[in-house]
Amino acid sequence: MGDTKEVNNRARERLKGICRVCPVCNGRSCPSGVPGMGGRGSGTGFRRNRTALDRVLLNLRTIHDAGAPDTGYNFFGTKLSMPVMVAPMCETTYNFLGNVDDYSFIHAQVVGAEASGTFAFTGDSPDPPLYGMGLELIREKAGGRGVPIIKPREIKEIIRLIKVAEESGVLAVGIDIDAAGFDNLNRAGQPVGPLSVPKLKEIIGRTSLPVILKGIMTADEAVKAVQCGAAGIVVSNHGGRALDATPGTAEVLPEIAAAVTGEIRIFIDGGIRSGEDVLKLLALGAEAVLVGRPVAIAAVGGEDEGVDLLLKQYHNDLKRAMLLTGCSELSAIGSQVIRKTEW
Repeated sequence: MGDTKEVNNRARERLKGICRVCPVCNGRSCPSGVPGMGGRGSGTGFRRNRTALDRVLLNLRTIHDAGAPDTGYNFFGTKLSMPVMVAPMCETTYNFLGNVDDYSFIHAQVVGAEASGTFAFTGDSPDPPLYGMGLELIREKAGGRGVPIIKPREIKEIIRLIKVAEESGVLAVGIDIDAAGFDNLNRAGQPVGPLSVPKLKEIIGRTSLPVILKGIMTADEAVKAVQCGAAGIVVSNHGGRALDATPGTAEVLPEIAAAVTGEIRIFIDGGIRSGEDVLKLLALGAEAVLVGRPVAIAAVGGEDEGVDLLLKQYHNDLKRAMLLTGCSELSAIGSQVIRKTEW
């Protein structure tokens, strides 16, 4: 595999009519919404994820002794090369109109992430085998280093799927609660919907694994996640694919961090396109990030090697950005790193 340009060119050919693989992935030129790679409705949520990050600037500092930044990150006792993981993505038959097969797509994410020193979250869909496919790849190709995400299904089904995940030796398990309105699951006879605090307490109480709630966009729901006993949250609007007209995740992160920092682990996704973006979000209050669309493009265009190449680029970008802002380690990253313009 040559470089990311070669990977993107190949992805552009394979995703013709679905994704233009733009030089800047910001939602402004997406040929389609869902299915496809765009955002729901007007695409506002997708675009604001990117514009919100663009309005956070970095303070250049070079009079310091942070010449060899340490990007190492501890995820519930597992050491990673950096605070960057792969967001859960699957169901290529629907989203990519069958141009890419799910096994190859998920394999690229799991194996590419493992090669770069981190791991992939894997997804759930109306096609039941895909959840098990992700678990199998985590177990067989990454030695259990991975986190399966489950849709907000009926309680008994969520608990059953968590038990299957426990048998695979995964690091944690998650529920993408922002998929509560996904019609494709309801049409497939697999109902999804909102989960109350009592329901989430019951689910979380039935497993020893850390449970992560993905899809938190307000401070009050972050507090509810703490009350439920969740171990972590992902600040996420599902890439702008769940509800139109949502704010960008970077916009809401500071208020969420102010409400629950120190009580729960805070992760985030949405619009992350470089190691500099990772640094911005850590400075705003997250402790790690999940990357979606760029990894999807790398998986389509370069398979395992493409994902590995992309993630190592993020790693190098982050290390350089830490050096140029005076941060010797992740714990040194704070509000001094950034300058915010108006949202």
